[in-house]
Amino acid sequence: MAPRSDATVRAILGPTNTGKTYLAIERMCAHSSGVIGFPLRLLAREVYDRVVALKGEKQVALLTGEERIVPPTARYFLCTAESMPVPGGASHHEGEQNRDFAFAAIDEAQLGIDPERGHVFTDRLLRARGREETLILGSDTLRPIIRELLPEAEIVSRPRFSTLRYAGSVKLSRLPPRSAVVAFSAEQVYALAEMLRRFKGGAAVVMGALSPATRNAQVAMFQRGEVDYLVATDAIGMGLNMDVTHVAFAGLEKFDGRRDRRLTIPEMAQIAGRAGRHQKDGTFGTLGLTEESGGFSEEEVNAIEDHRFRPLDSLYWRNANLDFTDVRALIKSLEQKSDDPILRSAPEAIDLSVLKLVAEDPAIAARRGIHARRLWAVCGLPDFRKVGPMHHARMVRRLFSYIGEGGHVPHEWFAAEVARLDNMSGDIEALADRLAGIRSWAYIAHRADWLKEPVKWADRTREVEARLSDALHERLTQRFVDRRTSVLVRDIGARGADALPVTVAADGEVSVGPEPIGHLTGFDFRVDPSAKLADKRLLLAAAERRLGDELDRRAKALVEAKDETFQLIIEDTGGLAVCWEGHVLARLAPGRSLLEPALRTARALDRLSAPARAALRQRLEAWLETQIGRHLGSLKQLAAAAGDPATPSSVRALAAMLADAGGHLPRKTALSAIAHLEQADRQAVHRLRVRLGPLDVFLPLLLKPAAQYWRAALLAVKQGQPMPTLPAPGAATLTADADPRGAALAYRRLGKTWLRIDLADRLASHARKVRSAGGNDPVDRDLAISVGLDDEALSRLMNDIGFARAGDAWKWHGRRGSRPDAWRPGTNAFAELAKLKK
Repeated sequence: MAPRSDATVRAILGPTNTGKTYLAIERMCAHSSGVIGFPLRLLAREVYDRVVALKGEKQVALLTGEERIVPPTARYFLCTAESMPVPGGASHHEGEQNRDFAFAAIDEAQLGIDPERGHVFTDRLLRARGREETLILGSDTLRPIIRELLPEAEIVSRPRFSTLRYAGSVKLSRLPPRSAVVAFSAEQVYALAEMLRRFKGGAAVVMGALSPATRNAQVAMFQRGEVDYLVATDAIGMGLNMDVTHVAFAGLEKFDGRRDRRLTIPEMAQIAGRAGRHQKDGTFGTLGLTEESGGFSEEEVNAIEDHRFRPLDSLYWRNANLDFTDVRALIKSLEQKSDDPILRSAPEAIDLSVLKLVAEDPAIAARRGIHARRLWAVCGLPDFRKVGPMHHARMVRRLFSYIGEGGHVPHEWFAAEVARLDNMSGDIEALADRLAGIRSWAYIAHRADWLKEPVKWADRTREVEARLSDALHERLTQRFVDRRTSVLVRDIGARGADALPVTVAADGEVSVGPEPIGHLTGFDFRVDPSAKLADKRLLLAAAERRLGDELDRRAKALVEAKDETFQLIIEDTGGLAVCWEGHVLARLAPGRSLLEPALRTARALDRLSAPARAALRQRLEAWLETQIGRHLGSLKQLAAAAGDPATPSSVRALAAMLADAGGHLPRKTALSAIAHLEQADRQAVHRLRVRLGPLDVFLPLLLKPAAQYWRAALLAVKQGQPMPTLPAPGAATLTADADPRGAALAYRRLGKTWLRIDLADRLASHARKVRSAGGNDPVDRDLAISVGLDDEALSRLMNDIGFARAGDAWKWHGRRGSRPDAWRPGTNAFAELAKLKK
């Protein structure tokens, strides 16, 4: 650039929040062309978007290491300081060096004191000039430096528009809304964001390593009010404009690449100055600082509040007039010292460290002229992944092996590396690492002299970076933002928990405001499975406070519902429960007797008010009593007789035994009770619908399928066992693999076969009638065949009745239960009976 003799050089100095960047944009747009150098790619991108809105895409260019948008008609260039076009050969970028701009500006020029990048800002301060106007934007600490190095410059002080006050230390849980928490490592940023998600519902995350797209998406959440908190590294201090009212320092020490050190007062002020917006006041303070790092000293607080800082007495500098005779001469020129005491030799930056490492190869060290220039350009590849000079030098050496002689990077290698990074799986750390990796390849893709098809590969890397950015934003949001909890926290703070806008949809979905937080199934509220464990207690508490009316309404509807609304079901555990539409309301437990089981209401009903819970419990008990009376009426009548003093004692004894057993006993079990029955007693037993059969004593009405189901259920509850598997309704016989507990309710076991007791009773009654009448064949052949009895089962049944097979005939032996194989063909039955008696 060749500035006019009357060109203005103006230094705009002042604290943060003074609108210096906006002034630079306004001044640049007033000229026919212009360039601004920024400290961050994120800030360059933000201003680029603003200028595009003013001038149109065709008039504006963006130059950073990883992005190069340069329309042919571009007149306004927004750049990082390293990519800013300046005359001479100091920059690793040489493609735009000869452009002539009417306006030039360098932002945050006080970064000339930064150990790693300070020499770049110093170089731009000294050499970046507009043809008509030049602005140097920075802190007021630059004033003596400007006066010494640029005596012709006009210095303009810009006061802060709002006040900045110290607010002391505050716990994370008490952090005010619209706060930014500043940490100094990615690990600390993530830890703080996770805690804010638990306490406050979420936080946006901003770090210098994020791509512009990810950073913008995170900041947009904060700006829209979706989250009230921001966790950031000290990159927030570099002109990123957000509506922050309070800045909380998570620490006052940082690792500067060489050592851990306490922040300088200007650095503290740069970060704290993000609080407040234009004329809106801001505050700053500390957050959970350790005793080792301590809080702000009184001197530091006063200096920050009053914007009084010790002026800079020097800047870091590195020679810009490089000697490309050979690599050794290049290194020597880079290490040249300044004669001006204000310009201190910069610490060795990574580009120079890498150059020295690569130059240890004699073949490379001997490179001259254009080859030395190319090597220096390759050494300018930023170490985005922060792997250090040794590892980074390997990448540089390989790149130079391709382009050192004017060649190009092999597209196969380039494509393979980009494809490897085009992977959206993994956690935040994995995505951030891939994002840093793709930035290296994006940097390479924007060097037109390094690739055969730079436009193609630039588009490819931009696409991958965009996908990785979207994925990273999604992961950050998933991990550190819970919109449901955000709504809860915001509403609790604003209106209290009792005023939360909780709604229940027809399908049971429960929402707080617009955010669904769970589902109401029956009386059981379940938090959305996607909610993290730490949030569930808060979501449950918030919902339950507001669901009481809905739950009581449901309870009232059930109290008034018909009996068909409820069902007795078998749970997966085998237990019995009363349910409504599949929702368990109560479970059966052992009670005073078989017919009076206890009801234990489900825990979900505990959320009901006490009156509603009591009314629903009474309704369930009434339903249970009704069902027992409907399906087990004869058994209930029998149990009542057993407890009625008006019933003869012998009848009460038998009734009690039979009722306690569920309505069925083998006759031999009840022989003693039956023996005491007089004729009148037997008539009373008959009126109770009890069948005193030859083999079994039972209530025939209980053999119906519904009655069997309820008998099995009540017996299982009484015995504390799971519900047995019941036979198919109406089955006459069962095989040996039938559930013994279920079969024993209504079947008699005959070896490998089970026969229903009423059918066994008919066969037994027929046999006794035939014997009484003097007949020869006591077996009801038609019935035995129709029920499917085989020879073994029939023999066992007839033996239980009192008959044994004798050849082709059946002989009465008068002793029930003897083994059928004791009676062999041709034997004298009475003789064998006598032997058995002995």
